[in-house]
Amino acid sequence: MFDVIIVGAGPTGLMLAGELRLHGVRVLVLERDVEAPEQVRALGLHVRSIELMDQRGLLERFLAQGRQYPLRGFAGIDKPPPPGLDTAHGYILGIPQTHTEALLAQWATETGAEVRRGVAVVALGQDDHGVGVELADGTRYSARYLVGCDGGRSTVRKLLGVSFPGEPARVETLVGELALTADPAEIAAVVAEVRRTQLRFGVMPLENGLSRVVVPGGEAVEERTVAPTLAEFRRRLRELTGTDFGAHSPRWLSRFGDATRLADRYRVGRVLLAGDAAHIHPPTGGQGLNLGIQDAVNLGWKLAAALDGWAPDGLLDSYHTERHPVAAAVLDNTRAQMALLSLDPGAQAMRRLMSELMDFEVVHRHLIEKITAIGVRYDFGPGHGLLGRRQRDVRLERGRLYELMRAGRGLLVDQTGRLSVAGWADRIDHVVDGSGELAAPAMLLRPDGHIAWAGAEQADLVAHLRTWFGAARG
Repeated sequence: MFDVIIVGAGPTGLMLAGELRLHGVRVLVLERDVEAPEQVRALGLHVRSIELMDQRGLLERFLAQGRQYPLRGFAGIDKPPPPGLDTAHGYILGIPQTHTEALLAQWATETGAEVRRGVAVVALGQDDHGVGVELADGTRYSARYLVGCDGGRSTVRKLLGVSFPGEPARVETLVGELALTADPAEIAAVVAEVRRTQLRFGVMPLENGLSRVVVPGGEAVEERTVAPTLAEFRRRLRELTGTDFGAHSPRWLSRFGDATRLADRYRVGRVLLAGDAAHIHPPTGGQGLNLGIQDAVNLGWKLAAALDGWAPDGLLDSYHTERHPVAAAVLDNTRAQMALLSLDPGAQAMRRLMSELMDFEVVHRHLIEKITAIGVRYDFGPGHGLLGRRQRDVRLERGRLYELMRAGRGLLVDQTGRLSVAGWADRIDHVVDGSGELAAPAMLLRPDGHIAWAGAEQADLVAHLRTWFGAARG
């Protein structure tokens, strides 16, 4: 019997597997596809995800395979990034999803997760003690918990009977990876001209002589799952640009709509949902993959705590409480961005007005914090003004803060030298160190980097240790 079965070996599932293995959890990842996908669905990591990779000691691997870009504006409105953002990583890391998945798969297996491909879950059941799954070939597995990370058409979510309300797709977009025979200079000139109005259009060179082409489609009468043909793709290119760039030899063609849907529950007993299984939205702003990775880091340590027996009441349920509103906000901002990309005269007027408003630094900062997740702050109730915020990396006297969080444990950063985590040392590291960049004498960080307490008094610290890390041991 495993501790946790994860259904889906995409970025969310693999990140979760690694997070759980940091705590010694026995993890089995089940993936329907035999091979990892070759198509590039997502193109980069936002600030919060970059920070998480840094916390886990993975960032150098990602930097080696990616490229840093300036932070982009809301709905493609190009403005210089505002100064003084609350992060040590004020950039977008351009890296194909294929590379992201490969790096996370490497990390998950290095930490000891077991990944099995070519196996499809067809049934599940649960009781007070665990969850059982049946695969298409009749094989059965059991675990104490199961997490569905199996995408927007999640089998786990459907088997649970969790509703997935939201807005249906209204417009669709074609996307493909294919060869182009046109001269690169000609392609660049056409793209520049078309993108003066059609910001959903783009051509990006890939590896092996292929290009990623994104073409606005028409109205989405229904959320179709049938891929477009090469003929349809070329026809739409000609309608939009006057040329099809000599498109041929597609490796992958697909279509996506602008539907927004959010699961009404992230947890049913011993089964939980994360990533696209819990929420779908348009790819505007590149937030989807990042949202799933951040789900995984929020959930991982809480699920490990429940398995280890020290989780305080309500800790596992706080996964839904904290992450559901974050996803709802992403659905809102992506829908708003899609509206601002419309060629409708009213939408264009709104876009011009939004561009004017973004010249005010406070507005621009607010919007950048939305799409990069810098602005995510959980409601931890009354207390210090830092509660619920995520602590950025800072230079301490003896190294960097994030270097102290590699093991996925809680962390007390103590500049007073008077505090103690006695009774919680099996869950929390205590570092007596200082920095002029820390905004409190001491702070208690959860394994996901969010500030659970800030202050200087031991009695107050102990109360918050119990809230987030359960009863003392020993």
